[in-house]
Amino acid sequence: MQSALEELRRLAAGAQNRRTETGIPRVAMVQGEVPEHALSAVYEPMVNLILRGSKSMTLGGQTLHYDPATYFVMSVALPAVGRVHADAHGAPYLAVSLSLDPAPLAALLAELPESALPPTRPQGYSVAAMTPELMDAWLRLMRLMRTPADIPALAPVYEREILYRVLQGPQGGVLRAIALPDSALARVQRAIRWLREAHDQPLRVAELAARVAMSESAFHRAFKAATAQSPLQFQKQLRLLRARSLLLAGQCSVTSAAHEVGYESASQFSRDYARHFGLPPSRDVERLQQG
Repeated sequence: MQSALEELRRLAAGAQNRRTETGIPRVAMVQGEVPEHALSAVYEPMVNLILRGSKSMTLGGQTLHYDPATYFVMSVALPAVGRVHADAHGAPYLAVSLSLDPAPLAALLAELPESALPPTRPQGYSVAAMTPELMDAWLRLMRLMRTPADIPALAPVYEREILYRVLQGPQGGVLRAIALPDSALARVQRAIRWLREAHDQPLRVAELAARVAMSESAFHRAFKAATAQSPLQFQKQLRLLRARSLLLAGQCSVTSAAHEVGYESASQFSRDYARHFGLPPSRDVERLQQG
């Protein structure tokens, strides 16, 4: 796998310290020190492959670590805190990602016999060991950066192979669940979509459960299994991330940001913000702007 990894590093060498498009649909890359506030964000469903350095992701109180020997699967949109690290020689962090689209995944599942499919799993994220087969599929996909004319014909083929290899691995059940519209994970994803659109609205868990046709108790269990947090904790993170973005953009005061994201009490907002980000809002924003 080492030679494939080295070639992938060369192919992704033009990445910047932010999401950098490759010209291949749904495939992006990033390199170097990513600003802290950009790593505290809502991460979209994806398969993420580290090419150099390492990354840690904290979701719902659980921290996962991964490096070039592993890959990361996120099957629902989740607020998380990420940290990236250079390798042991000081070379910058480098990674590529494939955003997950349920359509090609569902088409692939429809063509596979049931005996070849893993059982669905409720977890929304996990890390697995890289395999030579998956690495080779990534390499074929990324080589298309050199021949853009081949992208329309071949990118869907190589994307399909990556999905197939992930389905064969220990995270296959996580991946399969998002393509099944009636799975608990798919219902949680729909609930997350509503929470993101209405993060400033009061949350009534019973009403949210009814929106996705689940009982309140079943919904709460499924949501916790997928996200490692309750719906209320999830909503709070969405609110705090949105407020931080508003404050960094200089669009409003701390009190206005608190009200904008749904807090009735600015003092409660400041306490929650300090617990989540480590500093009160004004000091946190000042630190980020100076950095």
